[in-house]
Amino acid sequence: MSDSAEARACFMKWKYSRHFTFLKQADKNITVICKLCPGEKKLSAAVNSTSNLLKHLTRQHRQSLLSEPSSSSMDNTAATPAKQTKLDFTSATQKESEGELKKMIAGYVVEEMLPLRTVESPSFRCILNKIPVCGKKAALPDRKTFSTYLDKCYADMEMELKETFESLEYISTTADIWTSHNKSFLGMTAHWIDPSTFVRGHAALACKRVQGRHTYDVISNEIEQVHSAYGLNSKVTATVTDNGSNFIKAFRMFQKSDSDEESEEDEEVTFTDVEQTLSTESEGQFSLPPHLRCASHTLNLIFHDVEKWLQANEAKFIYRSATSKCSAMWTKANRSSVASELVDNFFKKKLIVPVSTRWNSFHDALSRITDIPLAELNTVCTQFGIKCFTDREYLFLKDYCIVLKPLTVALDILQGEENCYFGILLPTLEILMSRTLALQDKLKLTASLPDIIVKAIKVCFSSMMDNKEALLAAVTLPKFKLRWIREEKKDMVRAMLTTECRGLSLEDQQPAQDHKNPANSTDDFFSFEEDDCTYSAETEVMEYLKSAGSELGVLSQFPRIKAISLRYNTATPSSAPVERLFPKPKTLDDQRGPLTPQSPLGNLVLTPRRNRLSSERFERLTLMRYNNFFKNNTAK
Repeated sequence: MSDSAEARACFMKWKYSRHFTFLKQADKNITVICKLCPGEKKLSAAVNSTSNLLKHLTRQHRQSLLSEPSSSSMDNTAATPAKQTKLDFTSATQKESEGELKKMIAGYVVEEMLPLRTVESPSFRCILNKIPVCGKKAALPDRKTFSTYLDKCYADMEMELKETFESLEYISTTADIWTSHNKSFLGMTAHWIDPSTFVRGHAALACKRVQGRHTYDVISNEIEQVHSAYGLNSKVTATVTDNGSNFIKAFRMFQKSDSDEESEEDEEVTFTDVEQTLSTESEGQFSLPPHLRCASHTLNLIFHDVEKWLQANEAKFIYRSATSKCSAMWTKANRSSVASELVDNFFKKKLIVPVSTRWNSFHDALSRITDIPLAELNTVCTQFGIKCFTDREYLFLKDYCIVLKPLTVALDILQGEENCYFGILLPTLEILMSRTLALQDKLKLTASLPDIIVKAIKVCFSSMMDNKEALLAAVTLPKFKLRWIREEKKDMVRAMLTTECRGLSLEDQQPAQDHKNPANSTDDFFSFEEDDCTYSAETEVMEYLKSAGSELGVLSQFPRIKAISLRYNTATPSSAPVERLFPKPKTLDDQRGPLTPQSPLGNLVLTPRRNRLSSERFERLTLMRYNNFFKNNTAK
């Protein structure tokens, strides 16, 4: 068969071929004549496509096409009687299964912090092709479709957080700024206590890009925007940040004081010039919650005070010689593979290399060295070509680790998150000072160092030692009560707690009373004002201090104490939770450990190979990973 005959046969199979007369074929085109047009109108079309001819029919002869009855449809209508449509449940089941599979894929990519192009990887698609969904192969999403699905998941996460915040009365936040790959980001987290279960909750609110200089007004604007986005402006009890001067100035300039709140209630109506008001810049354009400085960051500054004292004391020569030999060992083991293998074979463990931005790392590194017997330590030093440690230097390092051990334990406690409340701060400091002073008799070369540490603690936390909020937060934790307070201050703190309980209105406790006995309306009918005062504030404080148990659930028996504890213990003593969003330099031991939800996430998402990742996409991936959005929804 010739090419022209083959093209004619193929053309005649087209359902609208009856409206045309086939003339000829020229290369890859055919020429036909339209029977519906007056005269002989020739049209051209491709051999394998009739789109030109179909466009001609729809534009010039639409009415003729619409008036033609479909023979196939008429035959089917005449042959088949009308039947009721059956419901097909298999399609709905398949869609549900595909939705679960898509959520699992998203959870895998987000939780493992993989690039979005993973869904287009041939090897990954081969795995998915082996997973049947209702007996059929699942439709595999491309990168663009998958990104749209992640945006929907992020919107669902935001909605869930807002619903959670609506049911809470007290919330605290933490904030910090991080710079990486020449980009700056503001991170914020929220923390709360469930009033019914007393379970500590937390979530990441933002990890947004901050452009330009990190001035106090820029920081104030960003923090207020995040609070407003989640409706937290009136619920935040405190925001915890580090001791950066820009954060401190932001809250000093724009923090809303109690006098401002009282003046808003009693303020009389005044008239001002609108033009003058709009033309002048107002310094009160932002409204920030109360500010708390990070206790861990403040406590870490004491290490620097200790170092300054050692450098200026008679122990400076032994301190310099001992630490210089330790530094030489760390450098040798960190830069030489032969030296690292020697340490592994000799000590059966790695040396910890201190990092300036990681708290406790210097103490942990020295402790690892002092755990090694002096003879073995000097044997390795000889093979490294380093001067050996003297007995006096080794004893000095032992004393140094002993005296700073309570300080490192206190730092670890204050950096907690799950069961860490603001009320832990003052008991931790009191116990830290007492245990540090108790070590004086055990020290030989640094006997005066405990006094220096205690003095530095009192100076750094001078504004917090007699702080009302900190005292009430500590005493309303059943774990502490008044046990940690010195005898001369117990009566004062007890009176402070009683006064705070008296200040609570009856309406604050009414919901708790109604919950206990909602149906007993006769008792409410015969209640008198004297009965409301029977269980007075003094009695409740006395019963609370006598009660047994250290769990927060004990507070359910004391509604006034519970209200005070929820208000003042919502905040965390440290800004460490928000810093877990950001990368920190790690020691070798940290790198070998497993990835946990508390691990810094920013450096695992924003890697050099993903430098084209948009700031918005980076924020959404980081927040969903930090909040374990897919894990929590899969568990449900």
